[in-house]
Amino acid sequence: MHALSKKSVEIKIADESVEGQRVDNFLLNYLKGVPKSHIYRIIRSGEVRVNSKRVNQTYRLELNDQVRIPPISSKEKTVNKHNIKTNISSKISIVYEDEFTLVVDKPSGLAVHGGSGISMGLIESLRIDKPDYKFLELVHRLDRDTSGLLIIAKKRSFLTKMHEIIRAGKITKKYITFVKGFTKNQQTIKLALLKTENSHGERQVKVNKDGQQAITKIETISHYNEGSLLKVNLITGRTHQIRVHLSHIGHPLAGDDKYGDFSWNREMHQRFSLKRLFLHAALLEFIHPITNEKVTLDAPLPKELTQFLQQLTVLS
Repeated sequence: MHALSKKSVEIKIADESVEGQRVDNFLLNYLKGVPKSHIYRIIRSGEVRVNSKRVNQTYRLELNDQVRIPPISSKEKTVNKHNIKTNISSKISIVYEDEFTLVVDKPSGLAVHGGSGISMGLIESLRIDKPDYKFLELVHRLDRDTSGLLIIAKKRSFLTKMHEIIRAGKITKKYITFVKGFTKNQQTIKLALLKTENSHGERQVKVNKDGQQAITKIETISHYNEGSLLKVNLITGRTHQIRVHLSHIGHPLAGDDKYGDFSWNREMHQRFSLKRLFLHAALLEFIHPITNEKVTLDAPLPKELTQFLQQLTVLS
């Protein structure tokens, strides 16, 4: 490993591969190995300029923008790429890949991006592990504790068109979850969700008529003495939607430390060693926006969730 050092001012011209990208994400990708805190500092201080003007971190690059990048000291902490690959990238299974997209099976406990005290997430790790990929952006997100299928764009054209597909509701996203209580065979939940913050500044979501429309369809796979195994079809994709909807109707998710039943979670942990949120993004289906081919992908339940279910008593 050698120290990363850029001792002179650089001017980078924004091409089609970065058009529309936020300037902070552009710098995180270009200045691989430089701490995120340092990148945000040079943006705030005005050392980074676009077309000779100061910008904030949310500025989106336009074609042919001239980005001034200040000298980066060799004293800045660098990242050991080998360790990143060992510690993060090795946990990520690639389910599908072509020249436009990469779909991975994300493990539980891994944030999709850095921030809020997390120095590096899945997307930052992939950018370092795959330096030949000029463009890598999340198409959608999964909660840190949710496992399963996650779509990543390798081309901005794919990202833009996938966002259109998602907004139009032309993508199928199905999850597997285990909840408290005995659920109906089939049920559609239509409850508006509103994002709020608690007194500690922590993000929370609650059912509220002033929020955004949210629709969740559930189908019971099996009933157990201990609860119900469900297949969940996410019609809309609001933050924490599955967790809040099911908790609101009396069926909190196993292992949910934000919206769940804490005493029941403790029982599931003590009796069956469940140490994570039981929520897995198991299936994706959509028409590829570039090739027009139907893409159907699935990810099996992780071993720890399968082992949990094997200990339960199925009801006939």
